[in-house]
Amino acid sequence: MHAPDDPTTRLPIASDADLAWVRQQVRHSAAGVGFGLVQQTKLVTAASELARNTLVHGGGGHAEITALDDRGRRGLRLSFVDTGQGIRDIDLAMSDGYTTGGGLGMGLGGARRLVEDFTVDSHPGTGTTVTVTEWLPDVPAPRSGST
Repeated sequence: MHAPDDPTTRLPIASDADLAWVRQQVRHSAAGVGFGLVQQTKLVTAASELARNTLVHGGGGHAEITALDDRGRRGLRLSFVDTGQGIRDIDLAMSDGYTTGGGLGMGLGGARRLVEDFTVDSHPGTGTTVTVTEWLPDVPAPRSGST
């Protein structure tokens, strides 16, 4: 897993069983950061799509789960890394309905809609890294004054 001073957990993605393990670990990490059930479900759904893409289209790779703390603002970053053929046209791959695997073509675009920050780094022949980041919402300060 990870050392106490290393906030990143790295998980292999080489089989369908690994996909289930990634989903479980994302849910556990999201709950540990403090996300509610709805946001946990969104993160797990995005992770499931991206992990499956890593396996099916990238030939396998790994996921990295990183708990974030930016001056008290907490979040979670998920990266999915493969060394497959890469994505030739990222804009086309992000469009709804586009598929190279016979599915519904909702994977990348659907995952994008579920998270706050979404980046794709891909080059033909060298693989793809998709990174998503979600932050806990800011909690408003209590109102001051008499009630």
